[in-house]
Amino acid sequence: MRRIRFFIIASVLASTVHAQPGGQVLFSSKTDPGVSCYRIPAMVTASNGDLVVAADQRVASCDDLRGNRDINIVIRTSTDNGDTWSDIRTVVDYPLGCSASDPSLITDHVTGEIFLFYNYMDLDRERDVYYFKVIRSKDNGKTWSPPQDITSLITPREWEHDFKFITSGEGARTKSGKLIHTLVNLNRGVYLFASDDHGGSWYLIDQPLPVGDESKVIELDDGTWMVNSRVNGSGCRYVHISADEGKTWMSKPDTTLADPGCNASLLRKGDTLLFSNPDHKKERKNLTIRMSIDNGKTWRAGTVIHAGNSAYSTMTLLATGEVGILYERNDYSELVFTRITL
Repeated sequence: MRRIRFFIIASVLASTVHAQPGGQVLFSSKTDPGVSCYRIPAMVTASNGDLVVAADQRVASCDDLRGNRDINIVIRTSTDNGDTWSDIRTVVDYPLGCSASDPSLITDHVTGEIFLFYNYMDLDRERDVYYFKVIRSKDNGKTWSPPQDITSLITPREWEHDFKFITSGEGARTKSGKLIHTLVNLNRGVYLFASDDHGGSWYLIDQPLPVGDESKVIELDDGTWMVNSRVNGSGCRYVHISADEGKTWMSKPDTTLADPGCNASLLRKGDTLLFSNPDHKKERKNLTIRMSIDNGKTWRAGTVIHAGNSAYSTMTLLATGEVGILYERNDYSELVFTRITL
């Protein structure tokens, strides 16, 4: 009996995730000759179960924000857990010379409101000066509010000319209802910003994490906050833990999570953590999802989603209990959606 029981438990623990073969290409420069590339995936599940995905539509070139005078934010939505998708819609579009980039999303499941954050720059009048803006949807992504500039709310005035940005992909909501997200100041560190009133106001948690670039934050089941960071040149991820909502942090490298210096995704599903990134120390390839059942202390070997060239990814929980992942592949020519079964 003991041997049988051990065999069953071992089989369950050995299992990881099962991915939908191939996935669905949601954005592609191959089929849109007027666009140089679609980059920077963001995705969220609305309160009614609909999916909202967002991306940079980089028109003239594939350059990042401070080198590109024409970047728009576009979205697609799904009402059937990703089986079918709406047409591409533009939700942020400025005149030539002003660009919006790096979308990220949070759903407040108390109010049902979705927040879409992005970084903004006027390359003709204020080149290299970054602004942070947010638009909101109260109808699951169908319509969006005018942009609100929150730069002064979440960054000190002395940061005006620093290289800074809100991390693309996704933010998080805690059990208490606080909305939290990460931003990076490459001169000063990784920071969190938050809202205690369902997005009515935002503030900076003025305690920098000592090392990191693009980062993701989640709340663990015991209320601890975890930030997982990209650290260029390290070959691995760094993990930061706070037991007092960001007042103090403990930081260390996680050498079991190889990383070439790339944005990643971190998600909690019950007692299980999921992490996705290119599983390689130097190259953006081999996109992999790993699972942890001990709050990130250890990670299983993982399941490869795309063995070839792949980069940024973002994950969300679907209404079916599955996990959706949206990721870049094939030299930034495609953004692909795949469903994952745990």
